[in-house]
Amino acid sequence: MHPLFRRSLAAALTTALACTAALAQAPAAWPTKPIRLVVPFSAGGANDLMARAAAEGASKTLGQPIIVENKPGGGTTLGADLVSKAAPDGYTFLVSAAGVISNSMIKKSMPYKDADLTPVAMIGLAPSVILVPADAPYNTLKEFIAASRKSDGFHWATAGTGSTPHFVAGVLQTKYETKLDIVPYKSGSESITAVLGKQVEATSEASIVAIPYLRSGKLKALADTWTARISAYPDLATATEQGYGDLRIAHWAGVHAPRNTPPAILDKMAAAIDAAMKTPEIASRLKGMGIEPIGGTRAAFVQFVDEERARLGAVVKATGMKDE
Repeated sequence: MHPLFRRSLAAALTTALACTAALAQAPAAWPTKPIRLVVPFSAGGANDLMARAAAEGASKTLGQPIIVENKPGGGTTLGADLVSKAAPDGYTFLVSAAGVISNSMIKKSMPYKDADLTPVAMIGLAPSVILVPADAPYNTLKEFIAASRKSDGFHWATAGTGSTPHFVAGVLQTKYETKLDIVPYKSGSESITAVLGKQVEATSEASIVAIPYLRSGKLKALADTWTARISAYPDLATATEQGYGDLRIAHWAGVHAPRNTPPAILDKMAAAIDAAMKTPEIASRLKGMGIEPIGGTRAAFVQFVDEERARLGAVVKATGMKDE
């Protein structure tokens, strides 16, 4: 064989092998079948409602049905574990929440590793609202904190160890020297009932849950604990506006995928969710309920998850929060 021909043949084979490898790594024309969106909470809550709005909008962009499947249990670990062990083929995603970030910090054992789940996109968030009885003698967060210091401390209801209200209380205790006695209940609805019955002085709850109680006059709100006012209840000042900038806690929903899901699929899914959150009909519907649609790029959600992990981790360390 002539040396020049041999070199040409070798180059052609090398190119063919490279193309074959690239094709093996690249996803097929995704998606070609329905996609499963696992929600680690019961139906009807803020996380579930955001998941269904995202599924509705993203399915139109992707041209395939997105099926929402509720898998509550274990403080999100049941659903998250299911997704962490799913095939990384772009047909199973997790609707994530703060618990997906914080569980490994407070639980003795975990069925999966944090690295088994990859951030994909932000859906939206429901700011947490600090709630007290309607006739409570304080009207601002500053007055509440001062009143707690002058007494033996206030009872604060949570939905259990590591729940969003628990983190709100943790920041109030460690950053602002609020005297609080944590009272864990099984759910946010039980915590609300405890405040209504004046068995505890306060709790916090997602805006979507809190707003009906505020509009009916059954409860009083002291602060929105996110960085902007709630679109559906703009009269309520944020904790940051009141001088408590470290109090940044929200009930958020994002999307995670099994580790090793192809980046091209992750980017396409992120773009579809972003488009859904920018759809006027969906955005208006969510805002009307007290949920803020976010969307954004995959890189932006990765940054958010990193910052959330650091922020929540600092609260866990400062409070010694552990799920016994």
